[in-house]
Amino acid sequence: MGQVRALPVRGVRLKDAVDQYLSTIPSVNTRRGYAVALNQLVRDFGADSDVGLLEAERVGGWFTFKWGGSSAQTFNVRLASLRGACEYWRAQEWLLGDPVVRLVPRRVAPDHSRAMTRDEVTGLLAQDVPLRERVLWTMLYETAARADELLLLDIPDLDTANRCGTVTRKGGARDVVAWQTGTARLLPRLLAGRKKGPVFLTDRKAKPGVAVDDIDPSTLRGRLSYRRALELFETHTADFTRGPFTLHQLRHSRLTHAAEDGASTPMLMRMSGHTSVRSLARYANPSAESLMRWQAQTDPAARRRR
Repeated sequence: MGQVRALPVRGVRLKDAVDQYLSTIPSVNTRRGYAVALNQLVRDFGADSDVGLLEAERVGGWFTFKWGGSSAQTFNVRLASLRGACEYWRAQEWLLGDPVVRLVPRRVAPDHSRAMTRDEVTGLLAQDVPLRERVLWTMLYETAARADELLLLDIPDLDTANRCGTVTRKGGARDVVAWQTGTARLLPRLLAGRKKGPVFLTDRKAKPGVAVDDIDPSTLRGRLSYRRALELFETHTADFTRGPFTLHQLRHSRLTHAAEDGASTPMLMRMSGHTSVRSLARYANPSAESLMRWQAQTDPAARRRR
């Protein structure tokens, strides 16, 4: 006897499916960013087409035609929005297959020279985004820890009274990172009384097979992945003049700004977890704006005019 396969609910209009998915996104900025690719999908495939009939070959070809010539970061942001929608539609049983299975995120070569400016960081942290993202981005900037180190934090790793936590560095070493007022004010709201489990959780319950240590016992939601955290960050920074940015660049920015503010090399190494000055040097370069400010302040002609 052959296997019995569940059939998707037929007759769900593509436009309705897109609108329903977008309505689940609480952040206005995220919703606006995700709507770019999804509204284009509706225009090109037809508002009345059946979302359950989206096929990998056709969707893959369409997506490549639309964004194949874009930068790797733009390509990845648009793909993230489409992938998120497809995952939601499958959860609703409106869709069985994976229309984006043939599309692979492009590798973005790290550009260590592009620290975010202080104004860009201020604008980022002031955005109307879900609490989870606000806490992660604020903690990442204030601690200068690696994003994956923070995503692996469990609640028992936190010492909220002393504004610090214990992370696992590269190589497995355990180390303390410290945050400031921004994180301290937001973190209790995110934890909401939880005592166990990962600090940063997914929006939905964990899938079968996820390790017990990566599941919150009270909500059964899983640990937020680096890939998903990066997708959201790139989406929220896509509209920046120099964006989109990466989580690594936010960490880099903190080290750059701390160096500009006079932090010593040992302090920068302590913050970042680097074990050699050589590996730290590329992250702690003063920014272009800092260079121009310093030149103006030390210009002999300018001093004489004063």
